[in-house]
Amino acid sequence: MIKLAIDLGSWVTKIYKSGCGVVLSEATCAAVEQLPGTGRYTVKFLGDRARALSGRAAQNTHIINPVVDGDIIHADIVADLMHYFLEKIEISPRRARKTEVVFVLPCGAKPDLKRKYFALADACNIGKVYFTQVPFAAVLGHNVLLSESTPVFSIDIGYAITNISAFSLDGVIAGMSLNLGGGNIDVHLMDYMAENYNLRIGSLTAERLKNAVGSFLPDDNKLMVVEGRDAATGAPASVAVTTSQIYDVFSLYVDKIIEYAVLMISKLPAEVASAVMHGGVYLSGGLCKTDGIAEYFSSKLGVTANTFDEPQLAAVIGAGMVVSSDYFLVKVATQD
Repeated sequence: MIKLAIDLGSWVTKIYKSGCGVVLSEATCAAVEQLPGTGRYTVKFLGDRARALSGRAAQNTHIINPVVDGDIIHADIVADLMHYFLEKIEISPRRARKTEVVFVLPCGAKPDLKRKYFALADACNIGKVYFTQVPFAAVLGHNVLLSESTPVFSIDIGYAITNISAFSLDGVIAGMSLNLGGGNIDVHLMDYMAENYNLRIGSLTAERLKNAVGSFLPDDNKLMVVEGRDAATGAPASVAVTTSQIYDVFSLYVDKIIEYAVLMISKLPAEVASAVMHGGVYLSGGLCKTDGIAEYFSSKLGVTANTFDEPQLAAVIGAGMVVSSDYFLVKVATQD
C-alpha cells in the first residue's frame, strides 16, 4: 500500500511519501486558454510552469489559482493538478487505487470542504482518504512530543490561511482559522510599491521581495533592487528597497495574527494557559522563514516561540508521520 500525505495549499502543494519524505513541492496553479464562444478551456500548463507565466501570459491565457483561502474553488482544475502531481511522483491512476492519503485541512474545516476532497480523491482514483488538521500535523512535523495530558499551542501561517490552536492528543481545546497569511503581504507590497515609488510589480516579484528583504531583526538592512514598470509611463523601471522600508507591511499582518493568538490564550482554561506559558508556542508555515519572526512573536506574546529550519514543510511532514503510523491515524486523523 502506497501512503501519501498531501497539503493542498492556496499557493503551493506539498506531497509526502511514506519511506521517502517530501517528494513534491509545486505551485497550486494552472495556465488555461479559453475556447472562444464555448465557455470551456484547455489546460496549457500546470504547477510551476503555469506560475512562471504569471504577469507574462498571452492575451487568451489565464492564470488560475484554483484553491482560494483554503477552499477548492475550481474542482476540475484541482483534479487536473492532482493527476499531474501524482504522475510526477510516479503514481498512475491504477497505482492510486492502492494508495492511502492523509489530506491536511484547516482547523475546523466544514463538511462541505471535506466533500470536495472526497470528490477530488474519487476523480484521482485514490483508494482510501483520511483527514488531519494543520495544527496536529505542523507540531508533529517537528518531532514535538504529544500526549493527552500536555497541551501545546500552534500557529501555522500559510499563504492564505493562519491556523491558531491549542490542543493535545485528546483533541482540540480551542482553535480558529484566519484569512490572513503571506499572500496578504504580497498584495500589500504590490500596492505599497505603486503608491510610494510609482512602480507597478507583479505577484512573483512581490513574493521575491518578501522572501529576500523581509525581516523582524532589529537593524537588519537587507536590500533588493525591485524591477517593474513606471505606473505613469509604463516604461521599465527599478527601485532599491530595504528591510526598514517594508517593515510596517510585515508587522501589520503579523501583529493581527498575534492579536488573535493573545485573545485565544486569554480565554484558555487556567491549566492549559499554564502549559502554554511553560512550553511556548510552535510556529510553522512559509512566513515563519522570515528572519527574526520567532523573537518577534516571543517578545509580543511573552512566551518562548519555537520555529524550525523548514517551517513551510512542517504540516506535510507531520501528516506523513500520521499516514505512516496506525497509532496517529487513530489519534489525530478521521475518515469523515
